[in-house]
Amino acid sequence: MQHAMTIDVEDYFQVSAFEDLVNPGQWDKMAPRVEANTDRLLQLFADHDTKATFFTLGWVAQRFPQLVHRIVEQGHELASHGTMHQRASGQNREQFKADVGDAKRLLEDLSGKPILGYRAPSFSFTKENLWVYEVLAEEGYVYSSSVYPVVHDHYGIPDAPRFRYETPAGVDEIPLSTLPVFGKNVPISGGGYFRLYPYMFTRWAVSRFMNKEAQPYIFYLHPWEVDPNQPRMDGASAKSRFRHYLNLKRVEARLGRLLTDFEWGSLAKLYQYQ
Repeated sequence: MQHAMTIDVEDYFQVSAFEDLVNPGQWDKMAPRVEANTDRLLQLFADHDTKATFFTLGWVAQRFPQLVHRIVEQGHELASHGTMHQRASGQNREQFKADVGDAKRLLEDLSGKPILGYRAPSFSFTKENLWVYEVLAEEGYVYSSSVYPVVHDHYGIPDAPRFRYETPAGVDEIPLSTLPVFGKNVPISGGGYFRLYPYMFTRWAVSRFMNKEAQPYIFYLHPWEVDPNQPRMDGASAKSRFRHYLNLKRVEARLGRLLTDFEWGSLAKLYQYQ
């Protein structure tokens, strides 16, 4: 079975953990690293004959249009991460509509391809803002991958379905992957957990998921996670530093092993949206 390889294309200074330290008005003053880091991932995927879904921030696409072209030219799926990396849970309907609509139009103009998928920054779909699916439908999105069915201090809908489901608005939701353990969902989809867990645990978890569930496993990563030399953010809390910088130097090698150990594809291909 093929599994889904997904990348959230954003820069190190745009993450939610640092939103109190640098605001969007300061982004253009920061030294960008997202283009080079995404190119590292593109080369790694080419070396392993892997196609992925790149949930790309509109802010990044606007400043690095050639990166968008490379993603598409190399056969990957281009999808939306919104425009300004604002949590959906912190936006009203009008703000969210502008954020996801502007990103979709920009990405389609740059790529010449329809943008089918969306992922909310920090998986920020909650039980309190399920109107977001109505907006996604209005803007022409086909699917979302924005729900992590786990308990977490910043995100999560623990009792959400664990596998793809159709929302009342007609937009599919493809949740991040979990393993049920003693009645609770353990997060195994990558990102910070890929850096936290030893690789052998990740490999075991993916294998167990594959053997137990007749569903694709969903993995995600950020380009900054293959960049151990990125600038450090002054003033970050101990928790934020731990979450962001833990084991960065190990990610690229671990990802290479993951690409070798399992078969991968884009969400659009796996779920036959294109």
